[in-house]
Amino acid sequence: MTFNILAIAQSGRLEHEAILLAASLRHSDPVFPGTLYIAEPQPGPKWQGDPRISDRTRKTLTTLGAQILPFEARAFGSDYPHGNKIEALAALPDAPFLFVDTDTLITGPLSQVPFDFSKPSASMKRENTWPKVELYGPTLTETWAALYDRFGLDFASSWDTTHPQDYWQRYLYFNAGWFFHESPKTFGNRFLAWAKNIRDNPPEALVCQELYPWLDQITLPLVIHSLGGGRPGPELAALDGSATCHYRTLPLLYARESDRAVEVLETLADDLRPVLRHWGAFKRMLIQGEGAKARALFDRTNLPRREQMIRNTLKREGLWVR
Repeated sequence: MTFNILAIAQSGRLEHEAILLAASLRHSDPVFPGTLYIAEPQPGPKWQGDPRISDRTRKTLTTLGAQILPFEARAFGSDYPHGNKIEALAALPDAPFLFVDTDTLITGPLSQVPFDFSKPSASMKRENTWPKVELYGPTLTETWAALYDRFGLDFASSWDTTHPQDYWQRYLYFNAGWFFHESPKTFGNRFLAWAKNIRDNPPEALVCQELYPWLDQITLPLVIHSLGGGRPGPELAALDGSATCHYRTLPLLYARESDRAVEVLETLADDLRPVLRHWGAFKRMLIQGEGAKARALFDRTNLPRREQMIRNTLKREGLWVR
């Protein structure tokens, strides 16, 4: 099945990551039949400064087969750049799509993943980041129930009943690092409308909850559930597995990701050095060889349970850079 890929790039770190993404797709899935769209926010009242990518990056991405997709931020912008992934969907051609965060490497044949685009899903590579339950506040169940009730959704049908009441994994919660659907128009319109609704008029149960930076991940499971989707099944195991690696930062990639991810990154490094040498993380991890030092700090068969513990170790050893 032909589908498109959407990622976001703007001035700075994201444009460098977009180059790695495009190069890794070309390397790991050279016969990918769809189009990689790199959405680029345009200057406007919602942005402080000019968010557009450099001409050098634009030329490199085009050479790698990506198509630059300009879009205008009307609801979010500088105050909540995570909103880019919501607003950019409106600019995408209305065909099946896979959104991926820009800090993603393609490590295998993505075109062979057996998607059912009529049943949307998203990444389960997440931690218990939201909501934070206050001592005398609403329970986890009450907090999520308020959101499902707000949009007229059947809350109970979204539960994973292998987990007990008020345990966070019982409730539908994703990392927004990848998600897919058959229609970016349908998905995007609902994602935007509901995210704005929660932001501008949160249910009473959310009064003590931080909405930033979690707004996209709060809204995403509601949208997916409403469109007949849910948790990814085993047929999608290649995502966050053999086909994609959501690495977040290059130090984290070296610290915890697979040998295959490191192999793809280092295979691409020589060809990309001229355009990425000014990116501090690339320079230190690959050109100066600090990636090997970061990798040697961790046993990938017995990693710390929380990402923050890995970050703290890298920072303590002077190996943290974005």
